[in-house]
Amino acid sequence: MKKTISCMNIDLQILYSFGGETVMYKPKDFIFKEGENSQYYFQIISGKVKLNTYTESGKEFIHNILGKNQSFGDPLLFIEKAYPTNAVSLQTTELVRIPKNSFIEMIKAHPDLSLEMNMCLSQRLYYNSLMVRDMASADPIQRLRGLLDYLKSYHDGDCQQCFPIELTRQQIADLTGLRVETVIRTIKKMVNQEIVKLEGRKILY
Repeated sequence: MKKTISCMNIDLQILYSFGGETVMYKPKDFIFKEGENSQYYFQIISGKVKLNTYTESGKEFIHNILGKNQSFGDPLLFIEKAYPTNAVSLQTTELVRIPKNSFIEMIKAHPDLSLEMNMCLSQRLYYNSLMVRDMASADPIQRLRGLLDYLKSYHDGDCQQCFPIELTRQQIADLTGLRVETVIRTIKKMVNQEIVKLEGRKILY
């Protein structure tokens, strides 16, 4: 799966020179909540962040889990829309954040970053479209591959069976609309077909 770029990762010195600041979050801290106005570009220095929402019945829906050198919040800085998800730290997490106005100034001052961002956003749209297509399939393997390809598209590297899936079987089931039992059986088939491999309970894609 060849990718042009995984996600925005801007040089920290550039971020700091345009007003970026380092912020620490404890495990389970909210970085922002669904419905709040978008104010910052965030880039992870260390730790992990999950983007999630909750259904009316309180069921959690995980959209993505991001780690070191990855970013989030940037698409909404160009439109006047509230956050569609929560961002929650999964462990002690250090971020650098830069306010919206400063971020726009930085992009204007560094046109190469604008090009990089266009490539990043285009890739996200592309893999999101593929995931939506695969999710409509009756074949559970194709459904899982659509989800795994989407998650892996945010990360660097084209190695096979090396990307860890940071989701439980239940979360994979919720995301794909499959039963947990079906997910477990399908993963076993994917192992036999050498699509994924297991290290303990961890899935590597």
